[in-house]
Amino acid sequence: MQITSGVLSTPLKVVVYGPEGIGKSTFAAQAPGPLFIDTEGSTSRMDVRRLPAPTSFTMIQEEIRYVIADPTVCQTLVLDTADWAERLCRDGVCAKNRKAGLEDFGYGKGYSYVFEDFGRMLNLLDQVTDRGINVIITAHAAMRKFEQPDESGAYDRWELKLINAQKCSIANMLKEWADMVLFANYETFVIKNEDKKNKVSGGKRVMYTTHHPCWDAKNRFGLPEKLPFDFSHIAHCFNATPSAAMAPPVSTPPVETEVKKENPTTASVPPSKTMNGNSRSEDDIPSALRQLMEQNNVTEAQIQKAVASRGYYPETTPIKNYDSDFVSGVLVGAWPQVYQLIKENN
Repeated sequence: MQITSGVLSTPLKVVVYGPEGIGKSTFAAQAPGPLFIDTEGSTSRMDVRRLPAPTSFTMIQEEIRYVIADPTVCQTLVLDTADWAERLCRDGVCAKNRKAGLEDFGYGKGYSYVFEDFGRMLNLLDQVTDRGINVIITAHAAMRKFEQPDESGAYDRWELKLINAQKCSIANMLKEWADMVLFANYETFVIKNEDKKNKVSGGKRVMYTTHHPCWDAKNRFGLPEKLPFDFSHIAHCFNATPSAAMAPPVSTPPVETEVKKENPTTASVPPSKTMNGNSRSEDDIPSALRQLMEQNNVTEAQIQKAVASRGYYPETTPIKNYDSDFVSGVLVGAWPQVYQLIKENN
């Protein structure tokens, strides 16, 4: 046996799932040299390279074998989407055994056959990565009731829209197969209006990279728990070895400090001052919020403390890094409640 050590630079296996229409295909299209196996026609309005639309699960496997045979055709193979590929797999299993549906097999055998065939496809995709090609699989998400074995009561959680039977879970097999599982969703905030009724604000697209009771996600690159749903935030994982990808982003605080020192115009900008003498740059805080702060003699630190007390952002996060919808919808839109919370904290 040949024993190896150290970090290995290998192509990535990524699963991206979320609600329909959130932009999973557009996200995958930003990967290096993508080539799509489009099972549902979601790329018809996109300027991307794609293989012929598969009409059967066997055709999907043949297209994967084509890429294995000629690894120069792409840098990233995208299977869009896993749940539509599973549907073709179901149809193939039923047609091969002359059954109208999986339930006709009895004793769950039909689901076992689909589980086995889908696993063979993942084995083929392993051969794709062995040839130096990244693999991205997109999938839809479904909300299901979940109950902890040792707890009473159930709650809703997002899961892959795939077969999730106890002994033949395609959803679990796909998560285990992947190096990175990203859950994309719309971030919303619930606030109370003047009539003390709940109002939903926000809607920014974000992706989650780590496990949460309400969704599954993982990564092996030390990514933040939540990122904007944009490929640029994980591009460094594709362009570098795993060890290099775990390094801090390029725009680290020391670099920013050096830029500020080298830029003579930065020092010439006169900071605005609050009543207690704390200074801040006028460009750091949106004008609508800045006016409210000045009118009520509120400092940035006081807002950071109030926001952190409700669990929205860590207290060390500056206002300039807050989501714009959160600033306009919560801090400005619900300023009376925010100001009351600041006074209570004081």
